[in-house]
Amino acid sequence: MSFEKVTISAQVDAPPETVWTAWTTPDHITRWNFASDDWCCPSASVDLRPGGAYRSRMEAKDGSFGFDFTATYQEVVPQEKASFLMDDGRLAETTFTPVDGGTQVVTVFDAETEHSVEMQREGWQAILNNFKAHAESL
Repeated sequence: MSFEKVTISAQVDAPPETVWTAWTTPDHITRWNFASDDWCCPSASVDLRPGGAYRSRMEAKDGSFGFDFTATYQEVVPQEKASFLMDDGRLAETTFTPVDGGTQVVTVFDAETEHSVEMQREGWQAILNNFKAHAESL
């Protein structure tokens, strides 16, 4: 099956070491991994190696809905790149490039077919924007 590729990005005003730690550490992931203030990420686990598992729990704060986002890491290059294969066969790759005293974070992901590409782009970008704010606060 072929998926449409979607790209999102943010320039984070923090060094790659800080950005990498915020992206890959469960205690940090739970503080930024949601698209809107009415959602939360109560738990996350990371086995940061090729073949290792990634899991984050996404929940509406009012308890009306929740799901586990699970994937398997495909490639891990510390402070440069992390990619994972989602359980439904879609791939997401995030790169971290030093720029102007900060870090350019770019994620390219395969869109699923249930929701519009634009809705997915907006949701993933909102999560990345939360990540940027969190990483810059460290």
